[in-house]
Amino acid sequence: MTEALPLVTRPPSVDRALAWPLVRQLIVDHGRTLVLDCLRTGLQRWREGQIDDEQQLLHWLQRQIETRLAPSMRPVFNLTGTVLHTNLGRAPLPPEAIAAMNAVALGASNLEYDLASGQRGDRDDHVEDWICRLTGAEAATVVNNNAAAVLLVLNALAQRREVVVSRGELIEIGGSFRLPDIMARAGCKLREVGATNRTHPRDYIEAIGARTALLLKAHTSNYSIEGFSAALSEAQLAEIAHAHQVPLVVDLGSGSLVDLQALGLPAEPVVAQVLAQGVDVVTFSGDKLLGGPQAGIIAGRADLIARIRKSPLKRALRCDKMTLAALEAVLRLYANPDTLVQRVPTLRLLTRAQDDIQQTCQALQAALQCWAGEAFVVDVCQVSSQIGSGSLPLEVLPSAALRLRSRSGNRRIRSRELRQLSERLRQLSQPVIGRIADDSLLLDCRCLEQPDALRAVLAAEA
Repeated sequence: MTEALPLVTRPPSVDRALAWPLVRQLIVDHGRTLVLDCLRTGLQRWREGQIDDEQQLLHWLQRQIETRLAPSMRPVFNLTGTVLHTNLGRAPLPPEAIAAMNAVALGASNLEYDLASGQRGDRDDHVEDWICRLTGAEAATVVNNNAAAVLLVLNALAQRREVVVSRGELIEIGGSFRLPDIMARAGCKLREVGATNRTHPRDYIEAIGARTALLLKAHTSNYSIEGFSAALSEAQLAEIAHAHQVPLVVDLGSGSLVDLQALGLPAEPVVAQVLAQGVDVVTFSGDKLLGGPQAGIIAGRADLIARIRKSPLKRALRCDKMTLAALEAVLRLYANPDTLVQRVPTLRLLTRAQDDIQQTCQALQAALQCWAGEAFVVDVCQVSSQIGSGSLPLEVLPSAALRLRSRSGNRRIRSRELRQLSERLRQLSQPVIGRIADDSLLLDCRCLEQPDALRAVLAAEA
């Protein structure tokens, strides 16, 4: 939208600028408060010499309003090679989950209302049966993430009492959240046993006393101790815990509902198998290997789940209607193992064949070369993807990537140009997130199933 105005050397008054036809239309479209705030900022920039005339002011005003109204959270192309990337939102949701979220978001729903009795219901009812059916648990409840699940379990079952845990399992998850810190906030006392690399049955047995509330085992999903090491299995710990009449809680972290090895992927603990070894309560994430929304799932013995539900923290940490709707939709997909991999995006991306990924790279190579320009060489190379979000940190998946390299013979210049190119990709209408490694910018295409979408973005901004 443009407007012919006479050039002036000094900025107009606010009242005069508000009377311009284009500004009046902006007020109609976006409201007086926002337009006035942006206009005053623009006039100040004019006084400081950053704007020269009224035409520049109007152009700046339109762009500033568009910028302020643009959503800060935007879709991006995840070409990092990390499938479950915490910073990029972890698991992509299947269409069924999106549809379920839209359905309940548009209006009222029976979130906590029992349609059969006409009385108040429990929001866990929408997912508990599915969780129990898929894991073999007696009961289950859900909170907003797995860290919250661990916090709630410890607070409900071990407040002001001791929790026995191996030193080799005192994990730190993303954002510097450490298990000892979570235990302290939960109001229980940490009782460390064993050594960093080796813990034996006697270590647990000698630590159990009158103040012991439970034994805790944390799955070391984001690191691995190798060499001269020893740790007890869930079955061994369950035998010790039950002999001393205390529950065993296992934090699985990622948590898988299916045997990943059967899909050609590295092994990860299966929730049902862990519970079958005598574990009383497990906690795991909804937005990692399960492939659902962010959630912390707690499953296990009915009496312990009942105690956990009664904790005042449960209400503070509960999930909203859209999370529960999405989680229920994803859990329903697990009812049919034959179609599971294709219908759950996380599993589909993790099991994607390297040849298929390479074909995606080749389909984009020419378009990317045109966009990047002659200063760079674009080719296709073999790389390794990773699952991400703390899942199997030492395991990699064979993949393929578009590789961009600078033609400069100066290493410092090459490094600068790669950083600038990476920034250019992040400034696209749909940002592209890759990684710089080995003097190259790598765009791993494992998570790109529709190359035409990226090709259109590159073509529009070449």
